[in-house]
Amino acid sequence: MSTPLSMEWTLITEGKEKRVQSNDNLFEITFEGYKLFPMNERIVIKRHIRSDHIGSGEIEELILRKNTTVCKYRLISLHSVN
Repeated sequence: MSTPLSMEWTLITEGKEKRVQSNDNLFEITFEGYKLFPMNERIVIKRHIRSDHIGSGEIEELILRKNTTVCKYRLISLHSVN
């Protein structure tokens, strides 16, 4: 049986991200399947696949387990407040 795996260079949140601490720019999002992102490099963050990017961030932690990926990223720059 094969394991689904994808490599991503853009983080698409679909509005499902959660702030880890209220006073920090660290967010967490969980994806179905296994996704790999470049670590500690600036990547584009989008709300939806066809929308403009909302900002830039850096992936700080990836946890792959039981066909899910937990991704913690730090928002570095925000292009819009909405």
